[in-house]
Amino acid sequence: MTADLARDVWLPIPPDEIDGLPDGLDYLFWDGGDSGDQPFPGDPARCVVYVVPYMKRQSVKVRPLREMRGLQVVQTLTAGVDDITARLGDLVPGVRLCNARGVHEASTAELALTLTLAALRGIPQFVRAQDEGRWRSAFRPALADKNVLVVGYGSIGSAIEDRLVPFEVARVARVARSWRTTARGPVHPIAELPALLPEADVVIVSTPLDDSTRGLVDAGFLARMKDGALLVNVARGAVVDTEALLAELESGRLVAALDVTDPEPLPAGHRLWTAPGVLISPHVGGPTSAFRPRAERLLADQLGRFVNREPLRNVIVTTGTENGS
Repeated sequence: MTADLARDVWLPIPPDEIDGLPDGLDYLFWDGGDSGDQPFPGDPARCVVYVVPYMKRQSVKVRPLREMRGLQVVQTLTAGVDDITARLGDLVPGVRLCNARGVHEASTAELALTLTLAALRGIPQFVRAQDEGRWRSAFRPALADKNVLVVGYGSIGSAIEDRLVPFEVARVARVARSWRTTARGPVHPIAELPALLPEADVVIVSTPLDDSTRGLVDAGFLARMKDGALLVNVARGAVVDTEALLAELESGRLVAALDVTDPEPLPAGHRLWTAPGVLISPHVGGPTSAFRPRAERLLADQLGRFVNREPLRNVIVTTGTENGS
């Protein structure tokens, strides 16, 4: 590796805790701090690889970008990169933005299945009854024999299907940006959603947030879902039109299980908190014990590729190109 590349890498995990980091780079720890105003660990202009702090506000994540004039790679530790794509104009040309494909599939798919089962089987009602010391039995829907529609069939959507299959679902339909085939069957384009939605008992949303998916789950989308269907969102809150969803929940026609909301965090007193038929978890699809080892393996591999000038994994966009700013 030449001397001009031997510069700083900002990591939100202490570098001495990551096995396999390649030689030839200067590793600096920066996670933004608890309040988001942690001093920078070095001169941002010397940073060539910026690993974005995990589970921090967007303002913290993007704070150093304008000063990183020698930046070559931005590596997120999230599957979604909308916090960074919203600020591509702060980056110099030629920066490769990479997501964390391979890190969150297990955790997010687990949560999607957990929310689906909990909502169908009435777990929130049982917990409330337990708090009251009451024995309240009930006849509830099973996941078995249900038609499930996965909207957003990337690596997380595929991992969700992996976990659905043993539960004897009747059918899994898959939707992504464009048509393709998989070993399990076809992946339908988004344009076919109107025909697929009326057949689904459960709709699981796992699509990235961008201009094409913002508000995708709108009043028209929800109106096409069958009466009593369950909407599960483990994507981003803004993929769903909150007011349109509230209308369906408050009418009792649909139920929902949401790991993400719009707005987020969901403020006290918001109608979603008390809407009938909704289960809410506080955006916890990724942060589990499965996160850290997978994140560390990704960073070691990605930085090894950077040092050796090999193609990076998971490049979403390169600034200054047709798809970048």
